[in-house]
Amino acid sequence: MKMTIDDALESLGVYDNALADNEKTFLDEQGYLMLGQLFTDQEMLGYRTFLDRLGEEEGDDAGKEVHQEAGTLRLSNTIEKDPMFERCICHPRLLAAVHHILGVDFKLSALNARAALPGGGRQALHADWGDPAISCDYQVCIGVLAVDDFTTENGATRLVPGSHRWEKLPADAMSDPTADHPDQVQAIAPAGSVIFLNSHTWHAGATNSTAFPRRALHPYFCRRKHQQQLDQKKHLSDETVARLSPELRVILDV
Repeated sequence: MKMTIDDALESLGVYDNALADNEKTFLDEQGYLMLGQLFTDQEMLGYRTFLDRLGEEEGDDAGKEVHQEAGTLRLSNTIEKDPMFERCICHPRLLAAVHHILGVDFKLSALNARAALPGGGRQALHADWGDPAISCDYQVCIGVLAVDDFTTENGATRLVPGSHRWEKLPADAMSDPTADHPDQVQAIAPAGSVIFLNSHTWHAGATNSTAFPRRALHPYFCRRKHQQQLDQKKHLSDETVARLSPELRVILDV
């Protein structure tokens, strides 16, 4: 019998109590949730080391599978590039948050890395869907894994609580979406933490004013009916698919 998302979540230990009731309420009302420090310092050291090396190896081609951005180093198709990245998409608290927003109708859209370089990283406030969510009909959500500490100085993600319910996009409501919003907050968190966003919530990177990169991994999820940001079937090799667990094959839709 073919494994379903329900089967995969149960096998991975994703149960309803993975999020407390007050966390679910906060996520519903505010559009984001600090999931806590889910990964160890040693794991973050491994990610930093590998991402730096991968960025050097890929050079000007880094991120081309999905997106390149001035003032940042972006990397894409990470599941193909090392098994260490599989853990980023299967933590029970992360998947419980995805399940809370999208139910069992979801798959991984992409797992990308983004490093805001010194002096760079500022983005316009945006949602990760081209149309506003009408009547809470949400289509996408994302985790932001802080590979480095997220601080005010290095441009931690800024977001506007409650904006996922406003049924409008920043570009339609602000004369300059790159400017600060009066209601915005910054997601300050130690390395290894995951900031979870209903991706209809307005959010953006801020300027990294330090001398060091601010690295993050972005497990991004969408409803199963939608095209993935990175077509996993196209980009994953047969060898990579063969190494994946049955649960991850379902989550990646391969």
